[in-house]
Amino acid sequence: MHNKIDFIEPIISLKGVWAGYDEDLILEDVNFDMYPGDYIGLIGPNGGGKTTLIRVILGLIKPMRGKVSVFGRSAQAGRRFIGYVPQVPSEDKDFPASVWDVVRMGRLESRLFKHNGNTEDDAIIEEKLRWVGLWDLRKKAVGELSGGQRQRVHIARALATEPAILLLDEPTASVDIEASGNIYELLRQLNDKVSILLISHDMTAISAYVKTIGCVNRRLIYNREKEVTADMLAQGYECPIDLIAHGVPHRVLPAHNHGD
Repeated sequence: MHNKIDFIEPIISLKGVWAGYDEDLILEDVNFDMYPGDYIGLIGPNGGGKTTLIRVILGLIKPMRGKVSVFGRSAQAGRRFIGYVPQVPSEDKDFPASVWDVVRMGRLESRLFKHNGNTEDDAIIEEKLRWVGLWDLRKKAVGELSGGQRQRVHIARALATEPAILLLDEPTASVDIEASGNIYELLRQLNDKVSILLISHDMTAISAYVKTIGCVNRRLIYNREKEVTADMLAQGYECPIDLIAHGVPHRVLPAHNHGD
C-alpha cells in the first residue's frame, strides 16, 4: 500500500486537546495514542464528541488547545495517510453510479487517478473490491445493493486511497444485525493490512471484534484494553452501570472474583 510507512511511534497522537465549535466546547483535555496494527473501537453517547474527535484527527477542526499529529505530521498533512468512511446517508441508495465508479472515486481523492484509465488504478480498484467481497458486483448500480453491501463499497473506496489508517464513523448505523456482524468481521480481516479506528454506539457488537475499546464523552477514557470498564460506563454515559450493561456479554466487563 503506497501510503503505508514504517513508524514505531504513535501513528495518531492527541496531547491535551480541547476542541469545539466557536464558543461551544465539545472535547476536553483529550489524550490518545494509536499505534500500527491497532483496531480500536470508541463508544459513547450522542453529543459526546465522537464525530468531533474524528474531525480533529482529519484536520477539519483546529483544536483550541493541545496538539494533534498523524505520522509525526500535522493533522492536515497527515490526512493523506487516512482512509475515511463516513456514515452512509439514507439517500445513498439513489446514487446513480456503479460499484466500480464509486470505488474509482477513491483514486481521484488520492490524486493518483488518471483520466486515460491508468492500469495501476484499475488493478488497485480490483484488489480493494476483492478485499471487501464485491468484485462480482462491480457493474451493479449502488442503488441495487443492500445496506451492508453499500457500506462495503464505501470501505473499498476509502481503501482505494491506499491508506495506512482506516477511520470509520458509525460503520453499521444503517444496516441490520447480520450485516453489522459481517462488516465488523470484514474489518477484523482488513486489520492485517491497515490500522483501524472506528466509532460506534454498538458496544455489544464491537466488543467481540475490536482489539481495544475507549469511551468518549467530552473526555476520552482509553487504556489500550478490551474491557468496557466501570469507569468508562460511569463517565461515558453518566447513568447507572447496570442499566447500560444490561444485555451486554459478560466477557466485555471487568472480571469478577467468584467469592465477591
